Amino acid sequence: MISFRKHSYIFLWLALILTVGIIWVLGGVSGDKNAEIISSPVSLQPSPSPIVTASANSAATMKSMENNELVGLWIPYMSLTVKDYSEQSFKQNFIDIVTLAKEKGINALFVHVRPFSDSLYKSEYFPWSHILTGEQGVNPNFDPLKFMIDYTHENQMSFHAWINPLRVKTAETPNKLSLDNPYEIFRADNPYYFMQDKSGIYLNPAFPYIRTLIADGAAEIVKIYEVDGIHFDDYFYPSESGDLDEEAYKIYKQNVETPISLEQWRISNINAMVNEVYLKIKAENPNCAFGISPQGNIDNDIKMAADVETWCAVSGYIDYICPQLYYSFENEVLGFGEALDVWMNLDKHEDLEVYVGLALYKAGTDADGGTWLGNSDIISRQINEVRAQECAGIVLYSSDYLFADEAQQEVENAMATILQGSNG
Repeated sequence: MISFRKHSYIFLWLALILTVGIIWVLGGVSGDKNAEIISSPVSLQPSPSPIVTASANSAATMKSMENNELVGLWIPYMSLTVKDYSEQSFKQNFIDIVTLAKEKGINALFVHVRPFSDSLYKSEYFPWSHILTGEQGVNPNFDPLKFMIDYTHENQMSFHAWINPLRVKTAETPNKLSLDNPYEIFRADNPYYFMQDKSGIYLNPAFPYIRTLIADGAAEIVKIYEVDGIHFDDYFYPSESGDLDEEAYKIYKQNVETPISLEQWRISNINAMVNEVYLKIKAENPNCAFGISPQGNIDNDIKMAADVETWCAVSGYIDYICPQLYYSFENEVLGFGEALDVWMNLDKHEDLEVYVGLALYKAGTDADGGTWLGNSDIISRQINEVRAQECAGIVLYSSDYLFADEAQQEVENAMATILQGSNG
């Protein structure tokens, strides 16, 4: 039986779409220049109550071990950068990561392929990433993404293309954007396509054109490459400040009779983006999984307009959720066990898989008030907790810490637990 709570998500979504849809319609007919900007050249309306159009088992392609437990590893862009920017060094670095990951029992890699509105492959929409050559927009003269996918699959692991959907740049990275970066292309004529604060520059998902750009960029990967999944991390709206998208929200309020709050307006923008990404991925490959790894504290997710409860409860947004439960058991603000219970008690659509992100990077450090010190089995115990809750697997952050001295005992204990489960 579908709970009343689950119905409430659908009713809320219908209300949001009805209200926000007014500005999408009015924007195209208004004579005001700003309204024309907010309507944007491309408008794809999201489904008010998305329906799964893919195989019900699309997320199952992510599981490669005999017992169907996913054991994943995040490989961030920093770990892919090599000093001499050569093809040989790039490939050898990735080979070294995969070799160690396989030894440790990893069966799924989540690899950063778009960290800054850029790409590690030849894209119709985004420039080459600076991590390949030291300069954004410069062709490395080989296909890094194809190499990484092929090598990952040769080693019997699944490959998931990790995307930052909104980030263009941080305050310092990359130090220069190429002329074919969306920011450089659109900022003069469409400045509201972007949000900017002291932390960096971001695409503004209030605009249908921007949402479609993000969705088309994700679908492009699925169309060209044999990826097993598309993966978003926890970066959505970078702050709660109204200054971030003040002009866009002002235009919206001027064109509706009863505006919704800034918080709900932002949530509707992100939900529309997530739904469009999902639908376009499934149009290219129904068996390609799409999932998101939000922050472990749901209160923080809402501050970024990440409506994780709706994504989990309503079909048509995501195939899996992977909350980043980067806490020790004794974390004073939010302990691991408590956080896991919160996520497992959420309403979930019947095809949703739950994976749990674990903080390998904290192993052997003084993080969380020193509660990681003096223990070498925290990750191992967390894996057992995840299994007890019948989650579908875990993902470790990150590849660098498989090599870190301070994490070695924790890694060995965790991998022993993983191996024990795969044999059991």
